[in-house]
Amino acid sequence: MSGSGRGRVLVVDDDGDLLASTCEWLGATGFSVEGEALGSAALDRLKADPAAVPDVLVTDIRMPGLDGIAVLEGVLKLDPDLPVVLLTGHGDIALAVKAMRAGAHDFLEKPYDADHLVAVLDRAVAQRRLAGEIRELRLRVAGGDALESRLIGNDPEMAELRRRVAHLADIDADVLIVGETGTGKEVVARALHDCGKRADRPFVAINCAAIPETIFESEVFGHERGAFTGALGRRVGKIAHADGGTVFLDEIESMPQALQTKILRVLQERQVEPLGANRLQPVDVRFIAATKADLKQRAAEAAFRSDLYYRLSTVELHLKPLRRRRQDIPLLFDHFVKASAARHGAPLRPIRPETLAALQAAEWQGNVRELKAEAERYVLGYSQLAAPPAGEDGSLPARLAAYEAEIIRQALDTARGNVAEAAEALGIPRRTLAEKMARLGLKRDRLAAEA
Repeated sequence: MSGSGRGRVLVVDDDGDLLASTCEWLGATGFSVEGEALGSAALDRLKADPAAVPDVLVTDIRMPGLDGIAVLEGVLKLDPDLPVVLLTGHGDIALAVKAMRAGAHDFLEKPYDADHLVAVLDRAVAQRRLAGEIRELRLRVAGGDALESRLIGNDPEMAELRRRVAHLADIDADVLIVGETGTGKEVVARALHDCGKRADRPFVAINCAAIPETIFESEVFGHERGAFTGALGRRVGKIAHADGGTVFLDEIESMPQALQTKILRVLQERQVEPLGANRLQPVDVRFIAATKADLKQRAAEAAFRSDLYYRLSTVELHLKPLRRRRQDIPLLFDHFVKASAARHGAPLRPIRPETLAALQAAEWQGNVRELKAEAERYVLGYSQLAAPPAGEDGSLPARLAAYEAEIIRQALDTARGNVAEAAEALGIPRRTLAEKMARLGLKRDRLAAEA
């Protein structure tokens, strides 16, 4: 059955003239339509080619052989989500109501209004597609596909992280994500939200280090009109705005202790009190916090409230720095390069072995975020660390020479063309570096000018 933007319909009716006119009308209104005169033939079609199953099936009730009720029962066994619309005669209303209770989507009494049939089919197609999207999402989450496209890596700890995120997504336990800057803490938080039951509600990120303490309460808890000078109207706070969804408290270690007390109260009571209000407002939110610090140690040093730490850390997820999972660097870099090339409409440049070697040798203090920025520069032609070598010679000596030239070029760039400083940084005599530069065609004056 060919595809259609409006939907695919299979019509079953033993009245040949009515079947032809129904198919013709639905086809004219934008549906992709096929017809069968027998209920048994319709079921055989569905069994033979599952890929061609329609979005909705329309069947007459009174037919020789398998009647409409038997077709309904057979369809629901094959595909419980397939909407079935029954066409009934005047004396079949009670039978149609019984069929509705058995799982039919709707029924129309003959002679039916053609426009009404189209409206019923539009609703049925919408229901079918929504059910398909939900089923696909569940399968992707269960199979890890959705998470593998977000939490990328073959490192065993990354696989375990994906498993834990899939398990925790539908659980309302508060989560503390611990990791260095750039390891992807917000990516993990969004995965917990997007793959869970709160996905259709807001995800509200609050950077605890970016909001000045003087306006923190107003921004996070909200305020009433006249609560302070300049409060000209009522403002819904970020936590109340996230009702039904997720609040992400990023850089929680930067939150002043006075505000930690207020956040703790919200975590415990799931209520907020806007500034200037004399009432508590219930909120249904899940809290996910992130930190690059050792909060347990900070709590022991009285630099962070211990009760808030223990309240936040119902479950802790620890993210490894990129330098401790170097085997994932080629996979991540390739992913970021493809995404950046698609975004900028740029051609994909081959990533050569010496380029990957340079990437894997780097320290990546900025972790995945820094690698992503390097991929962006690579696509735009501004990368130095990951710059592909000139020429098309793919031999091992040529690749080694290109890699060596790139390392020397980086050292000279850092030293602003000073050969002595570059040689010291590389741990080789100045004369050796000069000889290598001559052999590789690297000129100090040009490098200094480029720097």
